[in-house]
Amino acid sequence: MTPFQSQGVAEKFASYPIEVKNALLALREIAWETARSLPEVGEIEETLKWGEPAYGTKSKAGSTFRMDWKTKAPGSYALYFNCQTDLVDTFKTLFPNDFVFEGNRALVFRLGEAIPADSVAFCMAAAFSYHLNKKKQQRNSMPLR
Repeated sequence: MTPFQSQGVAEKFASYPIEVKNALLALREIAWETARSLPEVGEIEETLKWGEPAYGTKSKAGSTFRMDWKTKAPGSYALYFNCQTDLVDTFKTLFPNDFVFEGNRALVFRLGEAIPADSVAFCMAAAFSYHLNKKKQQRNSMPLR
């Protein structure tokens, strides 16, 4: 397991019921493995945002995502993306059967069900490189002179 970067994040994970903690730790490891596979985005930062574990690039190459479990929906947990991006809409197109979606902001998982790790890693990579990819798209759409 990748060591926690923040005491606050470690405490947050310790506060979850064991089944939830294990599920979120699995998501967390996918995040770290994905980040290590993307040297172009630079170092990743693990923090708490809105009281939830959050993962973003220190270089601002990407868009931060969060993960959490809510007592009001005890049988599920989610991976939250910035709703001002087109990330979740893209994931809906690419992975219509891999996830339950919550609007344009979250991928929702059921406790006790397997995480589609490859699809999740793709989604996390898209978030970590979101701004880099937008810049590439803008450069590629510029008219030739």
